[in-house]
Amino acid sequence: MVAAATTPPRGFPDVEYEVRLEGAQREMSEAGLDALLLTTAANIAYFSGFQTQFWQSPTRPWFLVLPKTGKPVAVIPEIGAACMARGWIDDVRTWSSPHPTDDGVSLLAAALTECAGKTGRIGVPMRSETHLRMPMADYGRLRKKKTGVEFSDATDIVRELRMVKSPLEIAKISHVCGLVSDAFEAAPDLFAAGQSDIEAFRAFKIECLRRGVDDVSYLVGGAGPGGYDDIISPPSERPLQSGDVLILDTGCVFDGYFCDFDRNFAIEHASDDARRAYDTVYQATEAGLTTAHPGATCADIFHAMQAVLDAGGALGNDVGRLGHGLGSELTEPPSHAPFDDTVLKPGMVITLEPGMEFAPGKLMVHEENIVIREDGAELLTRRAAPELPVIG
Repeated sequence: MVAAATTPPRGFPDVEYEVRLEGAQREMSEAGLDALLLTTAANIAYFSGFQTQFWQSPTRPWFLVLPKTGKPVAVIPEIGAACMARGWIDDVRTWSSPHPTDDGVSLLAAALTECAGKTGRIGVPMRSETHLRMPMADYGRLRKKKTGVEFSDATDIVRELRMVKSPLEIAKISHVCGLVSDAFEAAPDLFAAGQSDIEAFRAFKIECLRRGVDDVSYLVGGAGPGGYDDIISPPSERPLQSGDVLILDTGCVFDGYFCDFDRNFAIEHASDDARRAYDTVYQATEAGLTTAHPGATCADIFHAMQAVLDAGGALGNDVGRLGHGLGSELTEPPSHAPFDDTVLKPGMVITLEPGMEFAPGKLMVHEENIVIREDGAELLTRRAAPELPVIG
């Protein structure tokens, strides 16, 4: 086990949640909302500290109600009561779940009535990059039980709060970025010609865990002669060959917070085209780093990076964005896209992810993680090599 010198403490003090709640209630008051209904893992964890891998089971719904005054109310399956009670939430209401006819709907309706009254306004995140995570039939039953209540979109309230990270959140993201940067720098000892891509992925996962990450929740990539044609696939058992370009893109987790970045490697030698493409996406990332400062927009970052890609001979890029927000989810708002005018603020953690098709069926993608500071961008990942690394 490789010990980290400055491992952040796990969890958060109660004051962290108090500040988050105060921010939400301030925004709720301005929006005229009497309660906020949250149903997804990241949103519930943000306001409660409740973390469990049990979210991977789709069987049970989970609810957190934020009133306009006072602490949140958890309405959750009984199986999660002890875990939730270890956090800062005092009011934990449970039912035996799964239930064939009333899987928490009546209990949730009663909690909403207490918090919002019979004719109040309840906010629910509804727009892009949100989901309900409860059966639509149960949501319909809830609406019928709350016929005098207005359900309103609260996407912006949660989005704006979560986009700006606290120093304690940034410390966790920085820590996992450092651990995975160490793992990537061990690549010459992990990858070699003749090794299957499954073996390469497995070796990298083990190295990340050995370094101290909690989980390798996301690992995709690709390899091919002179370049790859896909960056989101699982390994295929194809052996790595001399002249291949290998990319691994990973989202590892430490205490509920992600890194999300990739690294490229040539196996034994690299073609001139691959080297030029690597230099182009590297310089595009430099343009993103220069542009990413308070007051700039995500669209500004996109255009700065895309201009470098176009000048470098990009044949196309239809992925829609060149980076995104990062935190307790692998991808979060905002998006570096021409349509996203989100203004950058200190404390935002984002990725820079320029990519291009540099030859028919050949891609080159590069990604770094940064935090916006008062004076500009600060790298959280250890910067990739300025030239395409060659292994072997």
